[in-house]
Amino acid sequence: MVRYVYDFAEGDRSMAGLLGGKGANLAEMTRLGLPVPPGFTVTTEACRVFLDTGGEPPGLWREVSGRLAALESAAGRRLGQPEDPLLLSVRSGARFSMPGMMETILDIGLDDESVHGLAEVSGDERFAWDSYRRLVQMFGSTVMGVDSAHFERALAALKEARGAPDDVHLDAGDLARLVGTFKELIRGEAGEPFPQSPTEQLRRAVRAVFASWNGERARLYRRRERIPDDLGTAVNVQRMVFGNLGSDSGSGVAFTRDPATGRAGLYGDYLPVAQGEDVVAGIRNTVPLTELERLDPTSYARLRGHMDTLERHYRDLCDIEFTIERGTLWMLQTRVGKRTADAAFVIAAQLAEEGLITSDEALTRVCGDQLARLMFPRFDTSAASDPLAAGLPASPGAAVGAAVFDSAEAVRRAAAGEKVVLVRQETTPDDLPGMIAAQAVLTSRGGKTSHAAVVARGMGKVCVCGAEELAVDAEERRFTAPDGTVVEEGMIVSVDGSIGAVYAGPVPLRDSAVIRFLENGSADGGAPGLIDAVAHALARADTVRRLEVRANADTPEDAARARRFGARGIGLCRTEHMFLGERRRLVEAMILAGDATGRDKALGALLPLQRQDFIGIFEAMDGLPVTIRLIDPPLHEFLPDRTGLAVRIAAAEARGAAPDSHDTELLDAVNRMHEENPMLGLRGVRLGLIVPGLVAMQVRAIAEAFAQRTKAGGSPEAEIMVPLVGAVEELRIEREEVERVLAEVSQESGVPVRCPVGTMIELPRAALTAGRIAEEAEFFSFGTNDLTQTTWGFSRDDVEAAFFSAYLDKGIFAASPFETIDREGVGRLVRIAVEEGRAARPDLKIGVCGEHGGDPDSVHFFHTAGLDYVSCSPFRVPVARLEAGRAALSATSGNARAAV
Repeated sequence: MVRYVYDFAEGDRSMAGLLGGKGANLAEMTRLGLPVPPGFTVTTEACRVFLDTGGEPPGLWREVSGRLAALESAAGRRLGQPEDPLLLSVRSGARFSMPGMMETILDIGLDDESVHGLAEVSGDERFAWDSYRRLVQMFGSTVMGVDSAHFERALAALKEARGAPDDVHLDAGDLARLVGTFKELIRGEAGEPFPQSPTEQLRRAVRAVFASWNGERARLYRRRERIPDDLGTAVNVQRMVFGNLGSDSGSGVAFTRDPATGRAGLYGDYLPVAQGEDVVAGIRNTVPLTELERLDPTSYARLRGHMDTLERHYRDLCDIEFTIERGTLWMLQTRVGKRTADAAFVIAAQLAEEGLITSDEALTRVCGDQLARLMFPRFDTSAASDPLAAGLPASPGAAVGAAVFDSAEAVRRAAAGEKVVLVRQETTPDDLPGMIAAQAVLTSRGGKTSHAAVVARGMGKVCVCGAEELAVDAEERRFTAPDGTVVEEGMIVSVDGSIGAVYAGPVPLRDSAVIRFLENGSADGGAPGLIDAVAHALARADTVRRLEVRANADTPEDAARARRFGARGIGLCRTEHMFLGERRRLVEAMILAGDATGRDKALGALLPLQRQDFIGIFEAMDGLPVTIRLIDPPLHEFLPDRTGLAVRIAAAEARGAAPDSHDTELLDAVNRMHEENPMLGLRGVRLGLIVPGLVAMQVRAIAEAFAQRTKAGGSPEAEIMVPLVGAVEELRIEREEVERVLAEVSQESGVPVRCPVGTMIELPRAALTAGRIAEEAEFFSFGTNDLTQTTWGFSRDDVEAAFFSAYLDKGIFAASPFETIDREGVGRLVRIAVEEGRAARPDLKIGVCGEHGGDPDSVHFFHTAGLDYVSCSPFRVPVARLEAGRAALSATSGNARAAV
């Protein structure tokens, strides 16, 4: 029989797939001898059965009942017994952390009888009714489907009537009346009473947690974080311990290092007289964890010891939830903590320096997406006015946007292309869509461990929490700063998550310290600890990676910057970009030329301009390869817009004037060259075969630049790439033309000009006939943008806005195939081309020059596919370097596991 329930003492952290992350870590802490309230875990497999069938797996409740009986026996109390009730918490726990996305129900087992027993045995009537109030509220919204806003309004009305600033100031009588109000709400909204049977409460709570796996916010979170939908969640049933039992009780969240900056030390929040959900929800402002040393020095010392144990055991930043019940410390959860990009690099470097992990492990603890975030601009606060308010710097970065006061408005405005900042008193899991849509999150309540802070850090969003000076009025859709400034919805604010400041209006940006380091090689831009960590990670990646990293660059300036960023050459120099601006008229002249003489004249005027461009690029990349793609786009892209020309001519005729003859000539050319689908028309190699002299001019410019740089003492390395080849015969003819011109320039200049000739694989037919094409190609470079378009049969420009979002929602795409390589389709074509190309020419050099070359996930694929290099935009070169190193380590560890 399949087993669905495990006691905490029976598992360990290696069982996260079955027990979920929370259950596996509770088991690990139990195994380490830490003070964990006893309990058991219902497995993810049980959840998957429930989601597939709509019912519990056979025998599940028998297993749960058996574990519950053992729990009752150990406690000496029964679930919900009237005189001294055993109470339980029921919490979700998926394999991957999904903070606040699924359900939790506390105080299971309380009813109209046992609440009096709890008051008697605890000696605290207020505590008993507070616990019952929490159960009815959580159970009503989570299990019975009552809108949580009804409960919040009733609680707010009672606090207002009693003049209480928060729920702590409500007495036992207030809370008892509130329980009655809540139960009436449930009866009216759900059509049934709140259940008085403790076992029914437990059973329904477990089913509700299972069902929450497919809740809207959980599905949205999984899509964003690329968590598979078929994993399911475990359910952790645990004996309750109470942080709301008086002044010697409380709850907190602790980190073994600062998750925002990575600085070593004890960080977190503590909330006296509170249950754990109060801390995470941010409904009351917490005190710093260090304040616990004054309030309860014994518990503080024990907590520090347990945190040291966990960090050394997990060898990473640990995120810990704890409760103190009348001076007794209980550990409720631990996990490897979410962190900002800044903290990820700093912590990895620290752990390596401390000997807890190796340099290679440190490299695996950071990623390209995090490095990219560190390269984003930051605010130039020296040019800013005084901040409106200050809060906690929960997630660093700089963001500017219109203030909005609810999630729906954030989504609406963002969908219309507006940048927004979501402003709330505190966020709840229901705010997730708005947090995703916003550039930043700003709250007036909550600490660094509140829902807003934890989720924003996980998503890499800018966040400032606990800006208490701001009076946020969500109903009036505005907030008021301490100096009286009122910010209405739609007004621009700037949020600095690095220092916790909020400014009115837009604040100017400046390059980040990491960009300045990459540009000039020093840490004079500040943040020396972070800069050292980034430098060490990139240096290690460069040592272990097999893939070379080149840049896509079309100008000497871009080439020079790419080299400063660590590029080892240019993988794509797009020659058509050299025909823009003032040079466009020379292309027009070539197109409009009525004979060979006119065409040669126009090409002759373009030749020295292109030659000078190549000289500058060769100089910037001296000694490194430069792959130059011959002209690719259709020539009509260099002509004026067809509609605009027609309108100008029609307007002239309407005035009775003769149309401009040049406009008429251009319109004739545009009409003659018009294509219904230019992406599949006269472009790439086809242009070279059809338009006389075009290829020869470009090759001559390359060759003459090569010769001049060589004579000047340089070491140019040029590679000539023929685009859009679909048949080996196309490449053979074009290659003959290229080699003829190279030989001419070599003879004329007295400099041997040797330029390998290869092709861009961007058509499925090219990939499928790669063996034959390799007979004529000395290198391949995958143009994955067009290969994706031609494989899928859609145009990126036309379909991304049209239906990609729907495809992502429906799970057809896990990510856009233009952002991350489609491994099953496009990736298979890449593998075929690599295998067949190298079979025909073993020394075939193979790279990729589509923007996938800078996508972290795609870089790992290209490593395993056997490519020699990736090429991407200069800004993404450091990202690609880092990921190429991580890919090499991942492949090595995978091989090691396979060998074992």
